[in-house]
Amino acid sequence: MADFLISLEGTDAGRHLALALALLAALLHALFGALQKGTHDPWVSRAGIDLTYGLIAAPFALFIVPWPEPHMWPIFAGAFVIHAIYKFLQAMTYDRGAYTVVYPVVRGTGPLFTVAAAGLVFGEVYAPLQWAGVAVLTGGILALALYNARHLVEQRETLAPALGFALATGAMVAAYTTFDAWGIRATANPFTFLAWFFFLDGFFIPALMSRRLITLSAAQVRPLLGRSVLGAFVAYFSFGSIMLATRLDKVGEAAVLRETSTVFAALIGWLVLGEKVGIVRTMLMAMIAAGALIVEGASR
Repeated sequence: MADFLISLEGTDAGRHLALALALLAALLHALFGALQKGTHDPWVSRAGIDLTYGLIAAPFALFIVPWPEPHMWPIFAGAFVIHAIYKFLQAMTYDRGAYTVVYPVVRGTGPLFTVAAAGLVFGEVYAPLQWAGVAVLTGGILALALYNARHLVEQRETLAPALGFALATGAMVAAYTTFDAWGIRATANPFTFLAWFFFLDGFFIPALMSRRLITLSAAQVRPLLGRSVLGAFVAYFSFGSIMLATRLDKVGEAAVLRETSTVFAALIGWLVLGEKVGIVRTMLMAMIAAGALIVEGASR
C-alpha cells in the first residue's frame, strides 16, 4: 500500500486522490469536532479519544510498520509539542464557546496561514486566482462565525475569550499542518509516520486529565467509551487522509479543501445538534464551497 501511494506522488492520479482524501478529511474533521463538543466535558472527551487511539495504534507502531529512521525522532518530538498546544487551546475554546461559532473561527484562520507557510517551507506557488479563492473561502468561514455569534443565545458571556482561544487554535492548525506535512515527507513509509504519531500523541491529554478520568462513574464511562472508540477511528481516517493528501499534492491546497469541514460542521449542527441553518447560513456555506472550488480549479 505504501509503495502504491508513493508511486502516485507528482502524478495526475495522485492529485485526484489527494483531492478525494482532503474532502474526506473535511467531513471527518467536522464529525470529530462535534464528538469532542458533544454532551461530555470537552477535556474528558478528548482524553478518552486520545487514549483509545493511542492504545489501538501501539501494536501497529511497535510490530507492523517499519520503525522510524533515526532522524524522525526529533520530528516526532516537535509534532508532540505542537499538537499538545493545539489540543489544549482547542479544549479551552470548546469549553467556552458555542460549536457553530468557534469551530468556523478555528478553521477559517487555518487556510490562509497554511498556504503562506507552505510557500515558505515547501516553495509552493499559487496563482492570483487561487489566492482569491482562499480569500473567498476564509471570508465565508469567518462570516459564518460572525452570523452565528450574532444569533447566539447560550455561552454569550464567554464569547470574547472563546474567540481569542479560537484564533490561537487556528494558528496552531496551520502550524501542525505544515510541520506534519514535512514530517510525513521525511520518512520512507508514510504509514510509519501515522502509526507512531498516533501512538506517541495518545497519552498527553489522558495524563493531564487522569484525576478526572478515574473519578468517572460507570454510568459516565459507558457513553464516553463508545464516543472514544468512534472518535479514535474518525481521527485515524481524518488525520491520515489529510496527511496522505499533503504527501501526494500541495500542502496548501489540501489544507484549503479540508476547511470545507465548516460546511459539514454546519450540517452536523443542524441535523445532529438541532441548530437552525436558514438562508444566510446556506449562502455562506455555498461561498465556502465556491472558494474551495476556485482554489482547486485554478490549479488544473
